[in-house]
Order: sequence, then structure tokens, then C-alpha cells
Amino acid sequence: MNKTVSLYTLGCKLNFAETSTIGKQFIGRGYSVVHENETADVYVINTCTVTENAEKDCRQYVRRVLRKNPDAFVIVTGCYAQLRPEEIAAIDGVDLVLGSKEKFDVFSYIKDESKNGIACIFTSPTEDLNSGFGKAFSSEADSRTRAYFKIQDGCDYKCSFCTIPLARGKSRSMNPDDAVRQFENLVEDGYKEIILTGVNVGDYTAEGNFNLYGLLKEFAGIEGEFRMRISSIEPNLLTREIIELVASNDKFCNHFHIPLQSGSDKILRLMQRRYTVQEYKRVIHTVNEIIPDAGIGVDVISGFPGETNEDFLETHNFLRDLPVSYLHPFTYSERPDTKAITMPGSVDVAERRKRTNVLRILSDKKRFEFFSRFSGETVDVLFESDETDGKIKGFSSNYIRCEAAFNRDLVNKIIPVKILSASANICASEIALEKTESLN
Repeated sequence: MNKTVSLYTLGCKLNFAETSTIGKQFIGRGYSVVHENETADVYVINTCTVTENAEKDCRQYVRRVLRKNPDAFVIVTGCYAQLRPEEIAAIDGVDLVLGSKEKFDVFSYIKDESKNGIACIFTSPTEDLNSGFGKAFSSEADSRTRAYFKIQDGCDYKCSFCTIPLARGKSRSMNPDDAVRQFENLVEDGYKEIILTGVNVGDYTAEGNFNLYGLLKEFAGIEGEFRMRISSIEPNLLTREIIELVASNDKFCNHFHIPLQSGSDKILRLMQRRYTVQEYKRVIHTVNEIIPDAGIGVDVISGFPGETNEDFLETHNFLRDLPVSYLHPFTYSERPDTKAITMPGSVDVAERRKRTNVLRILSDKKRFEFFSRFSGETVDVLFESDETDGKIKGFSSNYIRCEAAFNRDLVNKIIPVKILSASANICASEIALEKTESLN
């Protein structure tokens, strides 16, 4: 009987891509991958360290899997493992702690899978990290539907709240020839949407001043039925030429995720961000001018040190009036070894969470308003394989979540659907009549 492995990912889309790389190592050794909620022989947890909750989730998940199988071999890797391996090793039941470099060669560190009560730690200094370029891609539930493709790693920015540069090192980019070849492989493998990921994707740079715009042009020239989506891009790196390229080619999704973090210039300066509120506003309006139906997501942090009620209200009102589609609100949490942890003006934790909830309510309103704009319209949706309550779900190019009556023939196909009604989370839709007839 084959051994089984369960893979659990915390954090960003880049982590999901790298979890797939880890999973392929196990598959190559004859393991069967099972769902994260199933009992397995080996559990791999790929961690995040952006927020305190991510680290808490890691600890809770370790305890949960050991209740399922006390004899399971537990491996923890990722950013949390890179930054504080001893802290993870102290969690009862963890057997192996691997840093950001070591996770790309898991079996070099597994002697056997028996528990001995002591966690082994293998990490490399941040300056020695490599990136595993050309290896990191994944699909959701191995459905050959959406792939995450890492083209960049690390970050040279010095945001005062962020530990990611400490965990992932300096910015570095995949060789463009290798990137094109791997992209072509994903298309040949049948993936219909390829999500370009990295710690700071917009900072992609190769020899000869070859930048993200140049790489996107190369990807756009690849033959095949697919579309690509940029996972997240800093506002100061989202250029007009990138926006115009996306607008001019149907292979790009009309969707951008653009971190803001605060709508107060005072707080942006304390965060050491590289733009002002007005500069951010210009980027958003440029996107809307060039791609009127674009979906735009925004990261925002509440409760940063020094954020007064007036500063928060300024952020709320700025986002309220901004033509964006949804928000990803985060509650500020103190991260070790960051500049922000020493700043005065700490905001009470309960107040931080209250502000985050206010932003979540605003996000629901923004998303409902955006979805409702398309009621009665036809959009192209890539349907995924999962079935829930007789429904099949997928995303449009501009990141509208749609559901329709389940039909297995729709899986991994980009299908025109008519949006019937909207909620804050999903749109009810029906397949366009002419497409339904061609599937029957």
C-alpha cells in the first residue's frame, strides 16, 4: 500500500506554488497525495510569517493532524520555519523543520519517517537562498485548471512592518528563456489559467534591462488556449505600458491586485512605502480609464502604530470613494525584527480588530457593487472541478466568482455565462445558450 502525504499551505499564492513543488517530490517517491483534512502518513505544512495569526494557525494545525494520526511524520517549512526554526521545533510532535532553501530538496533531509520526539532543523542563511525557479507551479486540487507559476522571489523593499525580506532574501528573477519554456510546458499540460507569482512580481528584472513588461510580451506570444493573471503588483511598479498590454491582449485577465496598506500619507511614510495616496489614486484611475471592467483588489492594514481614529477614517473614506472591486484587510500584528515593532503609538488590539471589521464590511459593499454592475451581462468563466450542492464554480477574467448548474463537461473550460444575480461573494449565472448546445 502506498504511503500518503497531506500538504497544507498558509499565506500567499507563491506559497501554494511552492507547496506543489514539494508535493511533486513525494509523488516521485510513490506517495499518494490526500486532502489536508484526511489522515496521512506524512504531513507537510508550508508556513507564512506575515501575521501572528498565520503562525498561530501553523501551531494549531500541527496539533490537529496529530490528533488524527499520532504516529504521523510532521514537516514544517516556509517563511516561519526560515525565521524562527527553534520556535517551531519546540512544538510537540514536529519532526522536521526545513528552511526556504531546503524545502526544494525534502528527501535529502529525511532519514526515515519514525518519530523520535526531537525535531531536526535544517536552514540556510538568507543570503544563501535559491529560488527553485522552473519548479514551482501548482493547480487547485490537481484539476489542471489554474496554475501558480513563480517567476520572481525575494524583496529589496524595506517596509517597516514586513519580515518577508528576512525570510526570502534579496530580489531575484527567473531567466526569461527558462520562464518561457516552463510557461509553454504549463500550457501543454492543459492549464487554462496561469497565475504569475513572486514576492514582488513587478520587480522582475533580467540581464539587458529585461523587465516584467518584456516577459509578459513573451508570454502573450505563446500559442494555445489559456489566460494569465498577475497575482499582486506594487502600485509604483504597475506601469501604463503593462496596463495597456493587458488591455490589448485577450490572453491577460482584466484583474489587478494592488497593495495600498493605508490611505493616510502619514502612515505610508511610517510604513516606508514607495508612493503617496495621490500616486496610488492615479494608478487606480489609469487602470479604470484603460480597462473599464477591470477587477481591482486592494491590501490594507489596520491598526499600524501611530494610526489614529482620524487616520483610519481617512483610509476608509479614501477606499470608499475609490473605484476598486474588493479589499483584503489585515490587522496589524507585531513581527519580530521589524522597525515597526519599536514605533510609538501602539493601537489597542481590540481597536485594530474593530477597524479591520469595518473594512471587511466596506469590502463586501464594494464587491457587491462591482458584481452587480455585470448583472445581465455575459462574461467568460473558467470552471473548476469541484462540485458543491449541485453547482460548479469559477472565476471570470475580472475576478467575478460565478456558479452555475453542475455539468462535468464544463470543467477546465473557459465558458461564456450570463450573470443572473449578485451577492457579496458570488454571482448566480447560466451558461450561454449557444455554448450549452455545443456541449450537448
